[in-house]
Amino acid sequence: MTADTIFALSSGTPPAAVALVRISGPGAESALEALAGTLPEPRVATLASLRWRGERLDTALVLRFPGPNSVTGEDVAELHLHGGRAVVAGVLEALAEVDGLRPAEAGEFTRRAFENGRIDLAEAEGLADLLAAETRSQRVAALAMAGGSLSRQVEAWRQRLLALAAALEAALDFSDEGEVGEAWPPGWAGDLRALAADMEAMVARPPAERLRDGVRVAIAGPPNAGKSSLLNALAQREAAITSPVPGTTRDLIEAPTSIGGIAYLLIDTAGLRDSQDEVEAVGVDRARASVAAADLILWLGDPAEAPDPARTILVHSKCDLPRADRGSGIRVSALTGEGIVALVEAMAERSRALLPAEGEVAVNARQRAAIEAAALHLREAEARDMLIAAEALRQARLELDRVTGRAGVEDMLDLLFGRFCIGK
Repeated sequence: MTADTIFALSSGTPPAAVALVRISGPGAESALEALAGTLPEPRVATLASLRWRGERLDTALVLRFPGPNSVTGEDVAELHLHGGRAVVAGVLEALAEVDGLRPAEAGEFTRRAFENGRIDLAEAEGLADLLAAETRSQRVAALAMAGGSLSRQVEAWRQRLLALAAALEAALDFSDEGEVGEAWPPGWAGDLRALAADMEAMVARPPAERLRDGVRVAIAGPPNAGKSSLLNALAQREAAITSPVPGTTRDLIEAPTSIGGIAYLLIDTAGLRDSQDEVEAVGVDRARASVAAADLILWLGDPAEAPDPARTILVHSKCDLPRADRGSGIRVSALTGEGIVALVEAMAERSRALLPAEGEVAVNARQRAAIEAAALHLREAEARDMLIAAEALRQARLELDRVTGRAGVEDMLDLLFGRFCIGK
């Protein structure tokens, strides 16, 4: 059991209607008793007068959750206070004076839940994404991950892998006894390939990073094509400086935004042209690199010069201006708003193919690397030598254990739980 007991405000910054202070650790119940006078029944909300050193702090609802059946796996106490600043400050100051208690660090409650086996690493990552979710699709995916969708899939793979390993070990044992020689278990190779194919199919799905960070949309074209104005129209704010002077944009301007429930990272780029201006030339190089890395390209130039037709949406900008050439692509005007809705719909249609489908498990880079490595080891297990196959299966199990945090993740725990707020 952890030697010290932690506490923190686990709700929003006061003032608020209600504030939640959480305490976790071996001293949680004694701390609750010190303030409330008596201990309530487990998991029963009880009205109590909180006092410290003879001073009344608040009248609050208090609860206790004896470990290990609590959110952290330790003894936990909760104080549901009136959410005024003075009330919260007074209670936190009192808890700081209780022997054995200290303020929690960022993410420490969740880290203790992980270390005590209440959640696994994949669920903790889902919870971190849920706290950062800004769109419906992000929320749905994060809730599924935090609820154990990936963990259940990995456990199902693990059980299939254990069955394959057990069958192989049995065959090896018989081989040592000279009874059946090098006979592989019936159907073993087919089951192995099917398991590897399932893992490879998940690795091939759209990544969780695109859902979390947004679809990267580069707005590109020649100078003075209306790129910055279009960015502002899509972002619905003045994110980029606009000017009729060609070459105004010399660096990348990024504008994270949500449109129709889809997260985008809109990128305004320098006008693509040959330039003798050293600064502008650097901006053009960065623009080309950004276009190359984009998921989608809104091209405001000559269709024949579009960088990659497969990723490009052609845009005929400034359609409000009288011009003989009516252009091609979606006609838009950042000034009047014409065509913006049609452009957003085209972006959404393209983006849905780039994002994980709703209800589909989406894995992040760390999880994807471990699953891919497990699948590679399974392919190695197709070797003709049983001993090589057995070792490959063992390595595959280790990789799956890294997904859920059973092994080999110590180096990234501080980074992960540092993403959480204090009190979570």
